Amino acid sequence: MAIILHEGDLSPGVSFGDTVAIDTETMGLKPDRDRLCLVQLSAGDGDAHLVRFRKNSFDAPNLKLLLTDPEVTKLFHFGRFDIAMLLRYLGVVSAPVYCTKIASKLVRTFTDRHSLRDLCKDLAGVEISKEQQTSDWGADHLSEQQMAYAASDVLHLHVIREKLDDMLAREGRTDLARACFDFVPTRAALDLAGWSDIDIFQH
Repeated sequence: MAIILHEGDLSPGVSFGDTVAIDTETMGLKPDRDRLCLVQLSAGDGDAHLVRFRKNSFDAPNLKLLLTDPEVTKLFHFGRFDIAMLLRYLGVVSAPVYCTKIASKLVRTFTDRHSLRDLCKDLAGVEISKEQQTSDWGADHLSEQQMAYAASDVLHLHVIREKLDDMLAREGRTDLARACFDFVPTRAALDLAGWSDIDIFQH
């Protein structure tokens, strides 16, 4: 496994094929307050690319081109948050989308365990640590432990997606999942616009 750190943008010529796993690390969980610090990406080949952002420096034309490429599926776990952060700080809508948390909730109805850690264990046979989850991602230097943690959040999503796709097809919910995935960027935009705690579909 290789972890490649990029400062401010992806290096030119980096390719992830037709599906790229993506995650973000931020200073907190409020997009209007807590800035984007890191974007992790993987082609599912065992390598992870980490794009680090300094405060108030979010140009990243190469990354933006990837995020908006209609031929590349962006593979997230709980994409609603990551897509909101990418929209807030990079100014682009990430699409098309696949979200493993949504897929799990649609098809693994026998459990209420849908975290990335649970899916890695149950579907990929991998134990991941969440020890660095609440560390300072805005620090001047990222530790090896932080980079390894960040990489682990994207390295297994391709395998998890394959298992979930099989289950969705088996239960006849593939089209329903696709419709949900297509709505995620809109849900993220609603969060940013002030409807994060309101379900507009409720009576």
